[in-house]
Amino acid sequence: MTLTFRNARLIDPETGEERRGDLHVAEGHILDAAPEAAEVIDCRGKCLAPGIVDLGVKVSEPGERHKESFASAGRAAARGGVTTMVTRPDTNPAIDTPEVLEFVARRAEADSKVRTAHMAALTKGRDGREMTEIGFLMDAGAVAFTDCDRVVEDTRVLSRALTYAKGLGALVVGHVQEPGLSRGAAATSGKFASLYGLPGVSPMAERMGLDRDISLLEMTGARYHVDQITSARALPALERAKRNGLDITAGIGIHHLTLNELDVAGYRTFFKLKPPLRAEDDRQAAVEAVASGLIDVICSMHTPQDEESKRLPFEEAASGAVGLETLLPAAMQLVHAGSLTLPQLWRALSLTPARRLGLEGGRLSAGAPADLVLFDPDAPFVLDRSTLASKSKNTPFDGARMQGRVLGTWVGGAQVYAREAA
Repeated sequence: MTLTFRNARLIDPETGEERRGDLHVAEGHILDAAPEAAEVIDCRGKCLAPGIVDLGVKVSEPGERHKESFASAGRAAARGGVTTMVTRPDTNPAIDTPEVLEFVARRAEADSKVRTAHMAALTKGRDGREMTEIGFLMDAGAVAFTDCDRVVEDTRVLSRALTYAKGLGALVVGHVQEPGLSRGAAATSGKFASLYGLPGVSPMAERMGLDRDISLLEMTGARYHVDQITSARALPALERAKRNGLDITAGIGIHHLTLNELDVAGYRTFFKLKPPLRAEDDRQAAVEAVASGLIDVICSMHTPQDEESKRLPFEEAASGAVGLETLLPAAMQLVHAGSLTLPQLWRALSLTPARRLGLEGGRLSAGAPADLVLFDPDAPFVLDRSTLASKSKNTPFDGARMQGRVLGTWVGGAQVYAREAA
């Protein structure tokens, strides 16, 4: 496809600029000059940005296709402006061998409308006892290694895995929660959890988990990414680790940036997440950390759960929420509140995750892949979860008034989603 996007509000996270202009595409890549005989797309002053690189999407293949398949996740991603899904290995069975990784890669290639990159398990079965064949999994295409929300409790096993990953240049993604304190928790400890009679966990559990892993990074020198930093108490430790030159980055899910512990009122299980929603002071501290760049990545933490696992008493209900389609409009709340600029937001949504994983996306410069999202940042709507493309509908934003509509999504210059005119 040869395209010219005309009259666009270009959001460039690489330069940190927002400017009016045109963007040219040919043979799946961005050009620095207008091509001949290009199809012209009039953006009418709407925002054109690099496609979102969503680090930490759960697609429930193999094992639980009734919750989410690559086909349904790909449709949801395209509708949400996500052009690359970085998928998690917490499947059934876990993605812990080259054979399973190759299977899901083939399924993704055949069924998904958007690009996929795959993380593999750090330990076999995600059981924390024996590390996987990291080298073979890298050869099969794994971009990072993680046991997701299962913390490797045996420090010796984790240190060996980090040492091995360091030798291969592999990225390890960790979930920093002290497992003993966190086990069985359904809410953040405090007055609210006590009032509702919910088992709580102190935010210090996150700080303790991070402190342990930082110590191991000092010992091994490995590349490390924290999947979610959600509490203010963990931020000073993260800042010190970066200042000391450790190869560490951190992310946060969009729900922890836009919701707080009070949203659980009424025992609404669609708000049950892992880690649990935090106090408003923690949420505000996290937003400030994203703005400063201390927290590097914003992701959806897309975790599909069926109705049977959510329609249970709060303590028994499964954790997690879908987020591929709601990531962009939820993130726009931070822009409309004046907490982030659009280039700052897209740095965290697209540029930084792409760079951390060694992917080519996240840029509008010449030569970059033409993975693009056109969106109206101000378009209002009320979210109806029944309209989501995901097979699972477990979103905490059901019925919420939101702003920000994706108008079109392109992957390698080919349009994979176009919003129908109202």
